[in-house]
Formats: sequence, C-alpha cells, structure tokens
Amino acid sequence: MKPVATDRQRTRGPRHHRRLVASALTLVFLAGAAPVAADSYDSSKAGHPLRVAAYVLHPVGVILDTLIFRPAHWLVSRRPLDDLFGHRDR
Repeated sequence: MKPVATDRQRTRGPRHHRRLVASALTLVFLAGAAPVAADSYDSSKAGHPLRVAAYVLHPVGVILDTLIFRPAHWLVSRRPLDDLFGHRDR
C-alpha cells in the first residue's frame, strides 16, 4: 500500500525546485568570486600637474566621445557619405 502524501509534500513541486536552483547558483557565484584589491596610492605620482589635468580632462573627453564623435562616425560611415568622407570598412 502506497503512503498518502500530505498537503505540504504535494506543494513542494516546481517552487521548491526553483528555490534549490537559485540557492545552488548563488553558491556557485559566491564561491567563484575572486577577492579584489585596490590600487596602491602613491602621493608622489598623484600630485603631478599632468595627472591633475587628466582628472579634469578625462570626463570631458568621454562626454565629447559619447555625444559628438561616436554619432558623427556613425553618420559618415553610412552610404553615400562614406565615399564622400573616405570611410573604409576594415
């Protein structure tokens, strides 16, 4: 004679399996995480005038690249402007 399953045992189906899979994936990701280390701070290099200028100019360059230069490259790489501007595919 087969034992009768309780209500709790009947409801353990897919939801219980999802929880087990999520727990297993979490453990895999945590076990595979590598420890990180910050760069060492060297005050003699950080105070150099060109480094200070780079701290200011780098965000400006990123903004110009994102807002102007990438859209301009996209535009001149399309037909028929690619012939006019001499754009070549690699």
